Amino acid sequence: MPEKRVMQTEGSPALTRRGFIRRTAFAAAGAAAFPFIVPGRALGAEGGVAPSERLTVGFIGLGKMGRDSHLNSFLGKPHVQVVALNDVETGRLEQSKNRADEAYARRFGENNYVSAAAYTDFRDLLARADIDAVIISTPDHWHAIPAIEAAKAGKHIYCEKPLTRTIAEGRAIVNAVRRYGVVFQTGSQQRSDYGGRFRQAAELVRNGVLGDLQSIEISVGGPPSDAYGLPPEPVPPTLDWDFWQGPVQWRDYSSTLCPMDYPGFPHWRYYRDYAGGGLSDFGTHHFDIAQWALNMDSSGPVEILYPNGKDVERMTFLYANGVPMYHRPGGEADCVFRGTRGTVWVSRGSIRAEPEELLDIRWTPGDTQLGRGRDHREDWLHCVRTHQRPIACAETGHRTNTICQLANIGYVVKRDLRWDPVKEEFAGDAEANAMRARANRSPWRL
Repeated sequence: MPEKRVMQTEGSPALTRRGFIRRTAFAAAGAAAFPFIVPGRALGAEGGVAPSERLTVGFIGLGKMGRDSHLNSFLGKPHVQVVALNDVETGRLEQSKNRADEAYARRFGENNYVSAAAYTDFRDLLARADIDAVIISTPDHWHAIPAIEAAKAGKHIYCEKPLTRTIAEGRAIVNAVRRYGVVFQTGSQQRSDYGGRFRQAAELVRNGVLGDLQSIEISVGGPPSDAYGLPPEPVPPTLDWDFWQGPVQWRDYSSTLCPMDYPGFPHWRYYRDYAGGGLSDFGTHHFDIAQWALNMDSSGPVEILYPNGKDVERMTFLYANGVPMYHRPGGEADCVFRGTRGTVWVSRGSIRAEPEELLDIRWTPGDTQLGRGRDHREDWLHCVRTHQRPIACAETGHRTNTICQLANIGYVVKRDLRWDPVKEEFAGDAEANAMRARANRSPWRL
């Protein structure tokens, strides 16, 4: 890790656990603000949750998912208190801070209370002893370092998928989570949400209803682009572009990568410097369901077969039990499971089976049942409170993301690969093994 920069937003005195900060000044541009603490008792208990029992959380990354999805959700949870926000772009940081201020002012009827301090350096947020947990919603290339530093600081972690941009980064996160004993949830919410359709499909496979599994088809996009080719643009004055790039190779600013006030999902995800393309972006959702159905959350395939235009038509993953899994962009459904006694097609909006009556099966106590009866964020919060294992823990997220990385490596080297899921290395292939990790730009290190 490099030396810390001068704190750019807020220097806070010793903070008591729980409690809101009285409004001072938004200081993301560089001035320091020194808040004082309003005792939690001034806020009263809401929904039976005393202020002393609320989980204090900080947000690292306030783009599309961080601001519009996670922040909106957590601000509505009475057992959560958002106390800190971080982003390298001060416009979205200020917008998020105002959103939090307004939400809590409406809830508690006190216009002079704010929910969170604003930071442009995530390390300043992690240095606060009064924060229990963090939500990381940065671009993929900025997952590993904040997650590992958060674990070292004893913060529980909810981190967006794909977990990391390399296999080595994923294993480093898993090791840190285990070493420091924090609760970690990966944002693979198809295990918890979407009407339980993916859970139902996985249970049909796990309970042998489809018979012997013959194949799995996963419909996701392709690998990332190595060709950057984006024309340089002036860096917006509200953006720390050097910090946004962090550990990756220096590139000139492009609004394609980090647009201002963009309503959709930015396209950094399609460039290898920053992410794993469409294959990783949704692969970590759909391959995750295949791993879940196969009971392979701590393992993975043993061979990767490159499509050669002859006997191998699509990128194929072979598991040790002989089941092939195909990468099939534009397939019939997000996930297709074919067995000797039936087939199930499942997507976010639908599930169907052949024969149809397979979907009418109701499980008994002796059957494998995978659901938990709560949404993905609530599963994480429940596990933080009880210190149980979340439904998509760090190991699970790493193993699913590894499949995406195996495919991306296969598409680069254009040959078949043998993979050892225990050692997490390729057999006899130095070039492919070297691609399990990537060098970080100085001074950023894992």
